[in-house]
Amino acid sequence: MTETIPAFSLPNVGPGPDPFSIATLDEEVEFVVLFFQRDHYCTNCREQVQAVAERYGEFTARHAEVVSIVPEPRERLESWQEQYDLPYPLLADPDASIGDAYDQPVRFGILGKLSDFFGRMPKVCIVDIRGEEPEIAYVYDSTSTFDRPEIEEVLSELDELRG
Repeated sequence: MTETIPAFSLPNVGPGPDPFSIATLDEEVEFVVLFFQRDHYCTNCREQVQAVAERYGEFTARHAEVVSIVPEPRERLESWQEQYDLPYPLLADPDASIGDAYDQPVRFGILGKLSDFFGRMPKVCIVDIRGEEPEIAYVYDSTSTFDRPEIEEVLSELDELRG
């Protein structure tokens, strides 16, 4: 699976450039793993960002940069960064435009569109940036707030992509 990715530049409250864009990454980075979260209050999202942080070295060993994108304003995400001290970019997408551009799943029709709390589901994309144009090489669309790929599955996908 490969498709061209929507470019973006978002405020970053974690390590790395602010604003963050894929174009600002070091040249040794081959993949970007985008973790699209539900919202600031989501307990499962908070657990996931911490679990990814604990295994961050396994991502960087595979020449991958992890990025977490949350449909919230910068101020709300600053509290996550203060609390969890994440070693990777934590991006604010307050109007969810990037989540929408990457087709982040939304449940409950119009109600879900009106409230991320009710409708927005997690999503994971691996973006391959080795070629001339970045391409989406892997996607995991969640069907519920509990439905997320295991970190091991994402790492295995990176191994497979690297050949």
